[in-house]
Amino acid sequence: MSQPSTTTQNVTPPREPFNLPDHTQLPDSDDDFVKNFQEHPQSIILTTSIEPLLKKIHPNGDYCIGQDSGIYWRFTEPPEKGVEAPDWFYVPGVPSRLNGQLRRSYVLWKEKVPPFIVIEFASKNGKEEKDSSPPPEGDEIDPETGKPKKAGKFWVYEQAVKIPYYAIFNGFKGTLEVYHLERKRYKEIKANRRGHYAIPEMGIELGILYDNQKPPTPWLRWWDNRGNLLLTGNELAEQAEVIAIRERLAKERAETIASQERLSRERAETIASQERLAREQAETIASQERLAKEQEREAKERAETIASQERLAKEQERQQKEQERQQKEKLAAYLRSLGIDPEKI
Repeated sequence: MSQPSTTTQNVTPPREPFNLPDHTQLPDSDDDFVKNFQEHPQSIILTTSIEPLLKKIHPNGDYCIGQDSGIYWRFTEPPEKGVEAPDWFYVPGVPSRLNGQLRRSYVLWKEKVPPFIVIEFASKNGKEEKDSSPPPEGDEIDPETGKPKKAGKFWVYEQAVKIPYYAIFNGFKGTLEVYHLERKRYKEIKANRRGHYAIPEMGIELGILYDNQKPPTPWLRWWDNRGNLLLTGNELAEQAEVIAIRERLAKERAETIASQERLSRERAETIASQERLAREQAETIASQERLAKEQEREAKERAETIASQERLAKEQERQQKEQERQQKEKLAAYLRSLGIDPEKI
């Protein structure tokens, strides 16, 4: 992005007094043409939105912006005959302050650097902004205003000051005309496909943006050459706030998702633990049931063993009794064989 040209123009008329007045000695306010109204919302929007770009173009701050301030383009008596007060203008290559003071006006015959772009806000039909009348030869009086006639704005910007770009914005009609100085004449620029007017030397475009009011109000705004709106300080602050809110919400959403995932993992771990405990309990019950069955089987076997032992004992007792009976019978038989009566023994 190149710095706009600051070509010096020969704007000083002949027979100037030796000590020319500076910006502190010239009028900075007038009911008609030198308003110096810094709080004009449209001018403020244009200034605050383009200043970040201008600070990049002019890292040393060698530029100035005028808002409803006078451009003294030639020395006259009275001084008001040689001044125009555009609603907005930008001058590259000059300091924003003079001797540490804010500029009260822009004195072209001292600075020798013309503005690069000047913007007028048409209040009526734009006739005054398109007036190409040259300066009157004598001290003619304007019958409409009762004041000395002046050169038309269009003529001053085109022929005298030779300002490269001149824009006329009608906020009531929502129209914009932009002129570029080519071969010492203003040629009206055609809008691009975005409806903007390109100023390629600065890499910017000028156009109209409607707000959200009812009915919508047109505002003159800057865009970069890619069609991105240049934001004002308030808009940048609002954008930063929106970004901060979005980042905070995104962070909160991420934390919520992380918390939900953590809870899901904990629930899954709890369920897995419960399932593991249930399996262990089932295995314990099954083991206990197997043990009970084993104990029951062993008890049954012990009972069968005892019953078998009891049967065996009874059989042994019976056999013993049988043996004893047989022995008694044998003894009795033996005694009878000896002639002894066993009953009498």
